[in-house]
Amino acid sequence: MNLKSLLLAGGALLSGTAASAGGYQVTLAGQKNNGMGGVGVGLSLDQAAMFYNPGALAMVKDRGVQVGVNLTLARNAFVAEGSNQQRELRNSYTTPLNFYAGFGPAEGKFRAGIAVYTPFGSKLQYANGWEGRTSLTDIDLKSVFVQPTVSYAITDQLSVGAGLVVLAYGAVNLQRDIALPDSYGHVELDGKADTKFGFNAGIFFKPSDKLSLGINYRSKIDAVVKDGDVTFSGIPASFSSRFQATKFNATLPLIATTSVGLGIMPNEKLTIGFDASLAQWSKYRVLRFDFDQQVNGSTVSESKRAYQDALTFRLGGQYKLTEGLTVRAGGAYDQTPVQDGFVTPETPDNDRISGTVGASYSFGKFGVDLSAQYVGIQKRTQTQNELINNATTDRIAGTYKTNIVIPGIGLNYAF
Repeated sequence: MNLKSLLLAGGALLSGTAASAGGYQVTLAGQKNNGMGGVGVGLSLDQAAMFYNPGALAMVKDRGVQVGVNLTLARNAFVAEGSNQQRELRNSYTTPLNFYAGFGPAEGKFRAGIAVYTPFGSKLQYANGWEGRTSLTDIDLKSVFVQPTVSYAITDQLSVGAGLVVLAYGAVNLQRDIALPDSYGHVELDGKADTKFGFNAGIFFKPSDKLSLGINYRSKIDAVVKDGDVTFSGIPASFSSRFQATKFNATLPLIATTSVGLGIMPNEKLTIGFDASLAQWSKYRVLRFDFDQQVNGSTVSESKRAYQDALTFRLGGQYKLTEGLTVRAGGAYDQTPVQDGFVTPETPDNDRISGTVGASYSFGKFGVDLSAQYVGIQKRTQTQNELINNATTDRIAGTYKTNIVIPGIGLNYAF
């Protein structure tokens, strides 16, 4: 048994940030933005500016409170190299959330607020007995970020802002089967991440009523998992001495992301946005885990990642049909950070293309926002020869294909 496969799925804990490409992460931080392809860096739509560009918050006309929830429904199919049998995921879903509250004087230049969002999370359950069962059977990731934010309009055209990003809660549960001479055992790893801090800062410039520009930087955070639980089951007594670990530690990097955005408002009814982001995934080279006791003769597990920096491009717009009704549409193209021969079951990733639609209806100070996304991840094949050449045989050769559907709803109140 190769120890590297024990915690292959652990990399998914940090396989993406909300503004990056890679993994199962899709930008779901604001319901209006979701309907516009995920744009927002160069716009000042609503309180979700705290996430997309804190510098734009001071330019948001209304103070307010908003809450949103999304439902991610992923379909993943896998065909092993040399096989014609297609394996599919068991049904699973996640529910990313977002909450924003913005405050400040009605006519003033200062705005402050609090944001709560879930920028990454994943739940995958592969078919029972699938070919990659010794790499991964189940993964369940959860995270909650909290961001107190301040923003100030230096002039009527220029504003700046920053937020303290707090990894308030992070949890990971990973499971896989263990190949034994006459049977399979099972291992489950369950851990919580320590509270860690980063920052989110931005600048927003609106030279005219028809044009706006923004730049945003989200810092790297090292998420540290200490004393995670390791539980073995189905291990015969004759092999139990080889699987003694009960705890693991790991430090996993949430990489930095830089984004620029452009907003164009040809008239009072139409808004168009374009964003480009660079995720610094090249910092993620190796995934290492340390165990309190031996696992098959070793207390250390390392798995190659060798990620590369990835770009994301987003385009979207909204049109105000009536005083109360606004409609939206958009799309995105994400480059994958995962190189050939380094694909893992928890991130069967490739370049992806997304399409989005959305709508809002306001009832005075109250409003409801609807959005829907379709994410198509291009088919990804890796061969056994690629795994051998890259010394990454702790994963499986074959072809992955993933599609994701994401409906969402939000409520907002302006004051």
